[in-house]
Amino acid sequence: MGTRWGVNRTVAQIHALLYLSPEPMNAEEIANTLSIARSNVSTSLRELESWGIVKAVHLLGDRREHYQAMKDVWEMARVILDERKRREIDPTVAVLRECLHEVDGKKPPDAEMRQRLKAMLEFVEMLTSLYSQLSALPTGTIRGLLSAQGKIRSLLAGGSSKHPLAE
Repeated sequence: MGTRWGVNRTVAQIHALLYLSPEPMNAEEIANTLSIARSNVSTSLRELESWGIVKAVHLLGDRREHYQAMKDVWEMARVILDERKRREIDPTVAVLRECLHEVDGKKPPDAEMRQRLKAMLEFVEMLTSLYSQLSALPTGTIRGLLSAQGKIRSLLAGGSSKHPLAE
């Protein structure tokens, strides 16, 4: 699943292992379980820690660091979405604004290019605003919204209980 979302295969495997593991694991256990190089495990663990979805923990009587993944899938999704927004969407907004500024500075400005850049910027900013509003909601409220999506679609369609694709 992770590789389909652009996540390095080893990083995704380690995250899956730690998510499913009932107990924290040390790097050597991870390397042995997944049959991957210890150096690759260390690099991947640092990446997962930078995302905030894996953390190092210390177990009494063991000097080695052990690692555990965040177990609450809702909180994990929130952390990943926040981080993807910060790493991917925010820089995209900045580039679009910069491009729009450059087009405005040209003599004569390219009206069609400006219109397309402005439309793209407005679209991304609207999605970002919607995300910010949704991410501020408590997890229970988001779960309720997702559970009620059929009812919401029906309400927005004017009370029709039929799905548009069912016709």
